[in-house]
Amino acid sequence: MVTGYFAQWRLVVLALLLCALASGSAVGEGVPSGRTLTLLYSGNLDGELEPCGCTLEGDFGGILRRATKIDQLRSEKPSLVAVDSGGLLVTGFASDLLKSEFILKGFDALGYDAVGIQWNDIGFGLDLLQHQPIPWVASNWADGRIVPLRIIERGDNKIAVFSWLDPATSPYRKMPGTHDVLDTDDRKLVDALAEAKRNNATTILLTALSMQEAKEQLPLDNVDILVIRSAYEIYGEPFRDGQTLVIQAGSRGMRIGLLELVVNDAGQIVSWTREVIPLGTDVPESPRLASWYAEYNARVEAAYQESIKRRKITETGESPFSGEAVCQGCHEEIHGRWRESRHSGAYRKLEDVNKAFDPDCIICHTVGFDTPGGFLDIDTTAHLSNVQCESCHGPARAHAESGGQQKTVRNGWAPADICAQCHTQPHSPLFDFKRYWAQIAH
Repeated sequence: MVTGYFAQWRLVVLALLLCALASGSAVGEGVPSGRTLTLLYSGNLDGELEPCGCTLEGDFGGILRRATKIDQLRSEKPSLVAVDSGGLLVTGFASDLLKSEFILKGFDALGYDAVGIQWNDIGFGLDLLQHQPIPWVASNWADGRIVPLRIIERGDNKIAVFSWLDPATSPYRKMPGTHDVLDTDDRKLVDALAEAKRNNATTILLTALSMQEAKEQLPLDNVDILVIRSAYEIYGEPFRDGQTLVIQAGSRGMRIGLLELVVNDAGQIVSWTREVIPLGTDVPESPRLASWYAEYNARVEAAYQESIKRRKITETGESPFSGEAVCQGCHEEIHGRWRESRHSGAYRKLEDVNKAFDPDCIICHTVGFDTPGGFLDIDTTAHLSNVQCESCHGPARAHAESGGQQKTVRNGWAPADICAQCHTQPHSPLFDFKRYWAQIAH
């Protein structure tokens, strides 16, 4: 059975390469050495459909800005090849499904030539990925539902893109029964890489493995470009390992990488220059994706309103939260300092940017959102809007009603730990406790 599948896989590789060669000038036959190849690369969007706008320093990325920049680059460099190592989605919660659907729709509109698959991408099932014609590639997927390679032709260049899923980190390992979704034998990959090089293609291998893991587990002899596990936000410096050029994208979609390559007649890398392009506020949002983004926001708002209806039906009893007005009764001076802080206008900020319906934003701009008795919506629970005393100290109704005898829920917490509930790296990258605390010290 393995032998039969191996033979079938080889035929697929040969057919794709022959089709590519037949449709353009033959690689290695009358093609001058030192031809150029422009490669756009990225990886691990990690569910970041749009950037967090809480701070200017963190306001990078988003599919709308990426579309603008890719369209611009393609107009300047029509032969550009775009690859992504996967990790588009985050699928830890049921609420991630809606965002995942729209990430896939938006990413399809970007027109990538090849996109690897990582385990997070199939958290909602493989069928979800196949709703959009994204050019997925997984070279060790066993049942043939994902193609093992992508052959790309740009001018005089032929590019063969492969992708490897790590069997050791497969979520299927923890499930009962037999789930052989991967072929753990790398012989097919070895053969396909060799076949691509015999046809003088430039080979690219995408993986979520580290460099050390890739060297230990993968056949790299015929790999011209290896895309390894993405670094957190910042792109790694390209380097050579033998004849292989190793590149590393940055996560969260905040930037894209652009390689200007010179390749020889055999498709090997002769030289390169690399540019990292930030997707900051100076990059406008793509007008061609405006309807996609409007539909996404409408769906998020509808889901939010539906969840509020359910919570209003199911919630009973008295809320453990009291609101800042109750706190003011005993803490007048501290309340006055809070009133002057940016915390007191946190919910208005969401209204100003039309995000007062997005749970990802509401949770850190209100009191107790998504917990029993906490903020629901501005009409029902206006007294729990903004970042208030109880956002940090926890529910305090019992504390107030006992005249302060009963401690607040988070009494004893280190102040820095309290702040870290919302001032995380993605949302507040320059957060410095001493500097920030000085603005609200009490």
